[in-house]
Amino acid sequence: MSYSPPANLNASEQWMPASGVCPPFSIVIPVYNEEEAIAQTLDDLQGVLKQVASPYEVVVVDDGSSDRTGEILSRRSDIRLIQHTANRGYGAALKTGIRAARYPIIAITDADGTYPNEQLPHLVMLSKDVDMVVGARIGEKVTYSNLRKIPKWFLVQFAQWVTQETIPDLNSGMRVLRKAVVQKFLAILPDTFSFTTTITIAMLTNGYKVRYEPINYYYRTGKSKIKPIRDTLRFVQIILRTGVYFAPLRVFLPVAGLFFLGGVLTLLQDIFIRDDITDRTLILLVTATQLAMFALLADMIDKRNTRF
Repeated sequence: MSYSPPANLNASEQWMPASGVCPPFSIVIPVYNEEEAIAQTLDDLQGVLKQVASPYEVVVVDDGSSDRTGEILSRRSDIRLIQHTANRGYGAALKTGIRAARYPIIAITDADGTYPNEQLPHLVMLSKDVDMVVGARIGEKVTYSNLRKIPKWFLVQFAQWVTQETIPDLNSGMRVLRKAVVQKFLAILPDTFSFTTTITIAMLTNGYKVRYEPINYYYRTGKSKIKPIRDTLRFVQIILRTGVYFAPLRVFLPVAGLFFLGGVLTLLQDIFIRDDITDRTLILLVTATQLAMFALLADMIDKRNTRF
């Protein structure tokens, strides 16, 4: 069920929970070279949080910034600042913040002004009944590069095949998670921008409850850290690795099926045209059998050693 704020409220008020009190929560913000946006982002966020009647904290992880970001953050008394001595990656900064968080509910957002942080209290309220709430960038005002939409569509389709779930937004950087749940996956989560993609697939394939809530998405302030070609290839690798880890049958059986189909086609050619069984046919059928057996074995091991 979607949430429709009253029209007479301003932007900082309209996403306040209509009733009840937010559970205590920590907001984790990874930051790297965001001197142009970080001060305004934090000012706007604190303006929203002042209206929240529950304990909270803002944990900012400076991931080895080389500009004035660290200097700007060190002057603020309204945040908990953690600094990496070198740039370790978006996912690594999130892991540091999650481990340091004091409260059982963790919200994450970006420092570049792209996400509507006024909705964070609303997302925190929704987390009472689920394990993760994802701010899905499918709202009325979404500014997103058309070039990035193409590879993202294919990635989402593959992720949905692996998880057998509908995924409105695979890698949104605004979401709310239960610390006790996300900690179970920290060892396998990457240190890169693929962190959010991986946690989405990991939670869906392990039966956790995930809710998607529409949000807007704006132009960022400053230069994007994402490199489209490199990061798209990395996302593919992450989805494959996570799929093999949590849903091996979904990954290996289709490949085995293709080899088996190729083997059957060449077998028919061997019987009706060549009048002999060729090495190609044997190789295709044996490969299909081995992949199928490997998939079954991997799935059995996964089920016997479920730790999540």
